[in-house]
Amino acid sequence: MTTIADFTAQLPDGTEIDLADMQGKVLLVVNTASKCGFTPQYEGLEELHRSYADKGFEVLGFPCNQFGAQEPGNAEEIATFCKLKYDVTFPLMKKVDVNGEGASPLFDWMKKEAPGLMGSKAIKWNFTKFLIDRQGNVVRRYAPTDRPQAIAKDIEKLL
Repeated sequence: MTTIADFTAQLPDGTEIDLADMQGKVLLVVNTASKCGFTPQYEGLEELHRSYADKGFEVLGFPCNQFGAQEPGNAEEIATFCKLKYDVTFPLMKKVDVNGEGASPLFDWMKKEAPGLMGSKAIKWNFTKFLIDRQGNVVRRYAPTDRPQAIAKDIEKLL
């Protein structure tokens, strides 16, 4: 059986991290963008991260430029924007594709485990969120319109 522990991700500098190191934590994995109508969700994501980090929760942000070219910056520009505008302290990974042939294997797996509306595997827009339990399994997929605060009760159940 596949879990998040079977995948790696890259930090903005290209350093590869083993997501097996996240096993035992509840995770919210999000494809993000800095110039999107949903960008203010960074504030709510950071609030969740700070509220539950001491209980074993972490948000992982994956910048993505596939939707309306709304994440055009490089890693340094993205990190600076997120820190200055939203005081983001949760990890931001290297920019990825979430759909198509070049899609991140992690996102391909999460889409398969938690399809969208009417069984759609594709991610439709920025700020699609995936909740992962302590065992590394995808529990639920949330639409871009689902505000981070609305996810808090589901996070609490897993903590």
